[in-house]
Amino acid sequence: MTKVLKQAGWVLCLAVILLGVPRLGGLVANQFDYSGIDPDGAFAWISVHHIVQAIVVFAIMIAATRIRGIEFGLGWGDRKIGFWFVRLFALIFVAYTAVSMVIVLVTGSFQTFPYPLTTRNIVGQLAFQLLLSGPSEELIFRGFAITMLALALRGSILNGKVSVANIVAALIFGLAHVAIAVGPFELTYSPFQVVYAVALGIFYGICYERSRSVIYPMMMHSISNVVAVGVSAVATSIIG
Repeated sequence: MTKVLKQAGWVLCLAVILLGVPRLGGLVANQFDYSGIDPDGAFAWISVHHIVQAIVVFAIMIAATRIRGIEFGLGWGDRKIGFWFVRLFALIFVAYTAVSMVIVLVTGSFQTFPYPLTTRNIVGQLAFQLLLSGPSEELIFRGFAITMLALALRGSILNGKVSVANIVAALIFGLAHVAIAVGPFELTYSPFQVVYAVALGIFYGICYERSRSVIYPMMMHSISNVVAVGVSAVATSIIG
């Protein structure tokens, strides 16, 4: 019983950190005026947000490495396995995107690019997705989260293919896509986006654990976001 309580306490503590750091990033990002460089709010605020959250977690990781000798997979790990995952994911995601686009266009449920189609907005969004979204979020929710959760959560499912730590990290990653407002208390989220984040998170986590490197999940995450945003921008410009 004591062991279970310790595990629950550890998971809760990490969940608070993992969900709190992005909020902290938002508070810092709110302190700046981006109207001069990003009048439509397409990339500047979210870029600062992701930089701040990555810096905070990276500082914690450095401290954990120096104090406890914990390794977070910041090197290249197993390149063969890592790049195999990246190639496989890229092929699957491009195919998924193509099928999804056909479905949303046929059903009339296509959601247009959320910002005016200016060069600044498109380049800014793509640059953010390529350079910051994957590195920042995977550093936090794979490199940091899975490693720290694995200190308390042992075991796996599906014949050892998916670790419990990976699943819990992915669930917390899904919760990070839920917007929370206080006064009055309100939760805003897209069920599809949450499930989508959890599913991708598990796949990224498998890659992280197999390759022993967070670099490859970063690549996969950035690829998925760049493809999604790029296709959205192109389709919006064509459809008008």
